[in-house]
Amino acid sequence: MKGGMLDDFEALALAGCRDVDALCDMAARLRDLEHGEVVTYSRKVFLPLTRLCRDVCHYCTFATTPGRLESAFMSLDEVLSLCHEGAKLGCKEALFTLGERPELRYRAAREALTAMGFSTTLEYVAAVAARVRDETGLLPHINAGCMSDEELAALRPVSASMGLMLESVAERLCEKGQAHHGSPDKEPARRLATLEAAGRARVPFTSGILVGIGETRRERIEALLALRASHQRHGHLQEVIIQNFRAKAGTLMAAAPEPDLAEVCWSVAVARLILGPAMNIQVPPNLSPGSLPQLIAAGINDWGGVSPLTPDHVNPEAPWPHLDELAKETWAAGKFLEQRLTVYPSYARQPERWLDERLRSRVLRLSDAAGFARRDGWVPGRSQTVPADLPQPNRRSTAAVPLSGGFTDIIRRCEAGAELQEKDLCRLFAARGREFNCLAKAADRLREAVNGDVVTYVVNRNINYTNVCYFNCQFCAFSKGQGSSDLRGRPYDIDGEEIARRCVEAWERGATEVCMQGGIHPDYSGDTYLQILRTARAAVPGMHIHAFSPLEVTQGANTLGLSVEEFLGLLRDEGLGSLPGTAAEVLHEEVRRRLCPDKISGDQWLDVMRTAHTVGLPTTATIMYGHIERPRHWADHLLKVRRLQAETGGFTEFVPLPFVAEEAPIYRRGLARPGPTFREAILMHAVARLVLHGYIDNIQASWVKMGQEGVAACLAAGANDLGGTLMNESITRAAGAAHGQEWSARAMEQFIRELGRRPRQRNTRYEAVPPEQRMAASACAPLQPTREQAAGRKQVCKLVGWEGQATASGGGLR
Repeated sequence: MKGGMLDDFEALALAGCRDVDALCDMAARLRDLEHGEVVTYSRKVFLPLTRLCRDVCHYCTFATTPGRLESAFMSLDEVLSLCHEGAKLGCKEALFTLGERPELRYRAAREALTAMGFSTTLEYVAAVAARVRDETGLLPHINAGCMSDEELAALRPVSASMGLMLESVAERLCEKGQAHHGSPDKEPARRLATLEAAGRARVPFTSGILVGIGETRRERIEALLALRASHQRHGHLQEVIIQNFRAKAGTLMAAAPEPDLAEVCWSVAVARLILGPAMNIQVPPNLSPGSLPQLIAAGINDWGGVSPLTPDHVNPEAPWPHLDELAKETWAAGKFLEQRLTVYPSYARQPERWLDERLRSRVLRLSDAAGFARRDGWVPGRSQTVPADLPQPNRRSTAAVPLSGGFTDIIRRCEAGAELQEKDLCRLFAARGREFNCLAKAADRLREAVNGDVVTYVVNRNINYTNVCYFNCQFCAFSKGQGSSDLRGRPYDIDGEEIARRCVEAWERGATEVCMQGGIHPDYSGDTYLQILRTARAAVPGMHIHAFSPLEVTQGANTLGLSVEEFLGLLRDEGLGSLPGTAAEVLHEEVRRRLCPDKISGDQWLDVMRTAHTVGLPTTATIMYGHIERPRHWADHLLKVRRLQAETGGFTEFVPLPFVAEEAPIYRRGLARPGPTFREAILMHAVARLVLHGYIDNIQASWVKMGQEGVAACLAAGANDLGGTLMNESITRAAGAAHGQEWSARAMEQFIRELGRRPRQRNTRYEAVPPEQRMAASACAPLQPTREQAAGRKQVCKLVGWEGQATASGGGLR
């Protein structure tokens, strides 16, 4: 419990421990240190590629003879058909199970392989798995028996994980009359050699023991110690299965006694104590029906693969439990059933080490930020509906097990505004099931305490004055520059006359704010930004100008040879009212080095914001999440924003921005996740409310990215603001969003009222809006068509209120 490990002598001493309840109690507490409330499973398709085997294990009905089969091998078409059907049912894993090297025993196997153009079973496995990988969206997991280094290397590119049950290290079980007699591949040394080879090959690997095939408790422990030793050398053992023997009619062990539940629980608990809190320990749920709560209490954290489509061909007498029933039984035991991939989360989070490059993008697209399976098809910017299977905040748990004291203590400290550490926020972001419900409800309570039942919004207009940009942000589908010619849209500039026209039109439609940002045009200078301000101010003196990200501020200052503070002072004096918190993305440099390597650093972003607050310019703060980052990066980001707000008090709101992936370069190259899951999007708003409580009062939900149903869910989990009506939206649409460019004030207010909340139009500083602007917003005319100029053509134009040279290619306004 203090992070130590039993030595071999201490572990072997457990063989004499008869107090199963005490062992299980300790094992369950040890399990909870790492896995908390989550118990996992993998939704799979079971593929018995061949049931021919050169071994003759005395308990097995899977292996058979050629005369009992219509075909020696499943055909490629049969495999692909099952996998496509499984994908429709939410399966993520294709489990290849097969007998060992049948061509060494059966002529029928050799002839079948030759007819298909293969010389060995493993060659056929590799070919079929490659097609499954490339054509079905499922990740192959291969159980192909004992293999050499070369054979493992050949299968690694087509398989996200592999497995081989050690079963036992008792050599006597290979003697005559014992379970493994006549099975050369069941010799312990041969199986341990494969385990070592898998470690050298960096294959995420599954192994385990069989309980009740004639071994003693001490021999079970010796097998667990052998597994632990290999894992300590290589770190590759992602799960250990504790599988209970089931007697099967027609086998030599049909009359052998099966281990009782107490023996299985003893074995699970001992495995947990020996292997430690982080190891994933699995028991197949179909082999112990009616006993699942006891197995959870013994220290497991995984049910293994469960198929909604195919039977357990190894144990055909034991049908899989229905997934809904498995979830209910897990919930009743105080745990939440979460789907994982065939490669476990800690391995999915380290793809460069554990996955062949041909599998990395597939794992990314199937996983969430923590490495679990994406269970919903929700897509930021596009999905109109939200997942129905998320835990509901008002759902009452039937579990008698209370929530973790550590988890609820973190929430209490958030409510008190107490000091928080990165690990505390990571714990909140890990919330699933009952913890997710608890967290969302706590965030909503704080929202109600701070903001009441009011939901605010601002009538504004986005003006993105150019999409030409010389920076190389990997997530951006809006900018046009070197290497982005294949992205949607053409390069453009907006001249001063059009900027002024849009400002006037926005004011006439009730706007109190224009939000102006653009790409970093290579010919723009600090003077360009100053002249943009003069244009907008001359057009509508009463309009609040919310403009220029920290990146634009930094670039503008550099071109004029000024400090950031000096340049911000000039911008303020020319009419700038506040800064948007964009260009933050994720502030951690580990992420920025890959996501936006030539952009300002996270520290520079914070420095610009600090300076803006110092010169009297309030700002917003954002996070753009759901791409390559992990929850610890979210935690670091939120804490940095919190600390700066404690110092300056200059942030008016925090805005979570889900990554819209469809047209983003980094996603199109297979190097990013497809945005956050819906659960993660709700969590981001809820955790932000908790962590920033007492620091930033307003948490905004982006309707452009979340959609209306998504926004409604956020408003029930800590958010209180809907942001702007926008009128025009270019950046998110360029990335593939489809939620429109404008949400009118009238429609917004109706939406808010239907949720049982009170709408309030605000200005940028969250102050009341003049009555005439409210009236204009409620009865606005349709927008006139916008006008953009193709970048690359110089011109001279007369701007509203002043004259000067403007270059559409190079610098818009100069």
